[in-house]
Amino acid sequence: MSLEIIVPEISDGVTAGTVISIEVAVGDQVEEDQTLLELETDKAVVAIPSPAAGVITTIKAAEGDSAAVGSVIMLLEPAAELSENPSPSAATEADVEVKPLAERPGEDSPAVLRETAPLPPAIADPVAESVDLTSVRRDNLVAPAAPSVRRIARDLGVDIYQVQGSGAGGRISKEDVRLFVRDTMQRLTGGGHEVAAAAEFQGLHAQRPLPDFSQWGEISREPLSRIRELTADSMNYAWSTIPMVTQYEKVRVTELEEFRQNYNYGTGSDRKLTLTAILVKVCAAALSAFPQFNSSLDLASKELILKQYVHVGVAVDTPGGLLVPVIRDADQKGVESLAVELNQLAVKTRERKITPQEMEGGTFTISNLGGIGGTSFTPIVYAPQVAILGVSRAATEPFWNGHEFTPQQVMTLSLTYDHRVIDGADGARFLRWICEAIENPINLVMKG
Repeated sequence: MSLEIIVPEISDGVTAGTVISIEVAVGDQVEEDQTLLELETDKAVVAIPSPAAGVITTIKAAEGDSAAVGSVIMLLEPAAELSENPSPSAATEADVEVKPLAERPGEDSPAVLRETAPLPPAIADPVAESVDLTSVRRDNLVAPAAPSVRRIARDLGVDIYQVQGSGAGGRISKEDVRLFVRDTMQRLTGGGHEVAAAAEFQGLHAQRPLPDFSQWGEISREPLSRIRELTADSMNYAWSTIPMVTQYEKVRVTELEEFRQNYNYGTGSDRKLTLTAILVKVCAAALSAFPQFNSSLDLASKELILKQYVHVGVAVDTPGGLLVPVIRDADQKGVESLAVELNQLAVKTRERKITPQEMEGGTFTISNLGGIGGTSFTPIVYAPQVAILGVSRAATEPFWNGHEFTPQQVMTLSLTYDHRVIDGADGARFLRWICEAIENPINLVMKG
């Protein structure tokens, strides 16, 4: 009997992903744990392995399809059954009907391995038969939804064009409409205790219709990557809901840079000490000294959630977009171990081998653009965190030491915070604390 290979539950809040590569074909013989396809989901690429050795008989997905958690993506004939009955020939592409995922009913079971069962006869949808079958249009766009889905959206007062579809080609399902209504109500009422799904508040801030740019010249289009979709959604939500303030401070790093370069002389590349690793340690100590910066705001309960752990996220630039791996318990680790862990995470992130779990749970974020350039910038708070530190490139500037001007390496730090939680005076104290710890590291011991 064939085994169904389904999309497993990867992490909390992840409900679907996009198939970016299929590593096998119908009729291929595979080994246990061999990668069958790669799924891009919630800012990570996850390899889906084969649960057993055997032959692939059916592939129900194509590259670019959206695959929901629990949906069947392939059928596998186990090797044990093939050896017991060697006479039947392996299926070929001509023998197998391949259906897009959008045509399959939703699967609710989180199991990775199940036996196939015959499907019941299709039942006509009385709602679909009772509604107008004319496609809903807005300008030149057609809503990618079935008549029954459009009917539900109309009954609930939902603009179908604001709902983000999870099916192939952005097709909208009934569940997409329900999730949109649920997430919208959660946000309008303060969020409640339930954590919203990934890509929160999808479609609420709908874009105004765009003009026909081709009337002024040649254009081309390219689809947004899953990373870009999630980044746009989270940044839009943060910018629209958090009253943010940014404060700037200059810090002298001449002595710190001399120490770092001397330390790295003769050190292996995997143990190189970076400024970011030092900043992770400094910020972790500062978060322990200023716990309100290590919190989240729960408006529904009118409470401030103070976290007893310090997990620092570090923004990493990749060809596919910005990803933020998280260093856990950063306050309990030394700078050397932080440097090694940060180097390993950076390599995994750029190679797209980072897992969703390694990007969850952050309480504070550091965005270091010093390696690229710029004198200063305004980072956006990564909700539900309440603060983020931006780091710009260091430059040589004259510094008055009380007697004369001396050249110093000076770097600008940008602290953006949620003004509902943090007052300006506290923001200034927190940022000044970080600067003093960088200029005089003994302060980490004196003030920690």
